[in-house]
Amino acid sequence: MRDERRGNANARGYGHKWRKAREQFLQEHPLCVFCQRRGRVTAATVVDHIVPHRGDLKLFWRRSNWQPLCKPCHDIEKARIENGGSLPGCDTDGMPVDPGHHWA
Repeated sequence: MRDERRGNANARGYGHKWRKAREQFLQEHPLCVFCQRRGRVTAATVVDHIVPHRGDLKLFWRRSNWQPLCKPCHDIEKARIENGGSLPGCDTDGMPVDPGHHWA
């Protein structure tokens, strides 16, 4: 996937070496840690950087900064954490701010 500001995935460090490291990490840590905290058992499919590396390769490769997550937890819960406790487009209760949203 390419983001013009950040470059392509390979340029950001997500090449062959990352894919191999990711595969090994998920074999060693197969369950989503966020789901486990809620008493659920869900397979992890994403290796998340706990502290966003923002291009810092030392932080990128620091395994102690990795955590196994399922895709929904990565895309929703991690976004909430990185946005100070709220999801983009949601109020403080987690409800959509767009009046046209199907929940509104």
